[in-house]
Amino acid sequence: MPISDRIGPHLPALRRYARALTGTQSSGDAYVAATLETILIDPSVMPVSGDDKVCLFGLLSRIISSLPVSMARATADSISPGTETPFDLSGVPPLGRQALLLATVEGFSVERTAEILEAEATAIRTLLDAAFEEIAAQAETGIMIIEDEPLIALDLAHMVSGMGHRVTGIARTQSEAEALWSESRPGLVLADVRLADGSSGIDAVNSILSRTTIPVIFITAYPERLLTGERPEPAFLVSKPFNPEQVKVLINQALLFAPPARAAA
Repeated sequence: MPISDRIGPHLPALRRYARALTGTQSSGDAYVAATLETILIDPSVMPVSGDDKVCLFGLLSRIISSLPVSMARATADSISPGTETPFDLSGVPPLGRQALLLATVEGFSVERTAEILEAEATAIRTLLDAAFEEIAAQAETGIMIIEDEPLIALDLAHMVSGMGHRVTGIARTQSEAEALWSESRPGLVLADVRLADGSSGIDAVNSILSRTTIPVIFITAYPERLLTGERPEPAFLVSKPFNPEQVKVLINQALLFAPPARAAA
């Protein structure tokens, strides 16, 4: 089988992981591009006998280790007076963040995560335990939900509250979302793509982001439609049906990279 056919099905997940880890579309895609270039130069890094997805993520991990991802948060000097500081996962080491994303968002077992990160499974379990303890200790932020399915919206609201955050409200349409943002000014948005009246969650988010800078996590049954390479794409993306642990980890990761909120005058 041609190597392009072997790696093609796994590229959307690889791009999602790289973007979530680095916090931006451009940074994540740069690491994925470096991974693909490495394969083109030396196809032996993808042995036929191996698990293609594990090999691909393992290669990306080695490239990240050799060209470290910047995990630095905004310094105190860069944050405007009176602005709430972003969520802090600085206590979780970079390897722990990688393990979190691999084991929860990407669904790898602890053993596969250990293989990808070239570590012992016991060490990965220790990293995951420490990371979840750090997550549980974080302070609250306001989170807005854009979701037209009532049961999913309530599940998300319950999960957000269980993490210690505030739900600033639930919007079912683009117009409701824009009004709710103006009223509540949340620190993060969870957004579906297709909304109740046929309007678009993407349009709602773009409208909000034209007036402020906050992290957004899209939750959709069709993630491949947002990872086309043809337009600006989200750094944080969850597939439906979702595992609550996936969303929790991405909330923490998104807020880790969140810049100070800036509202347009």
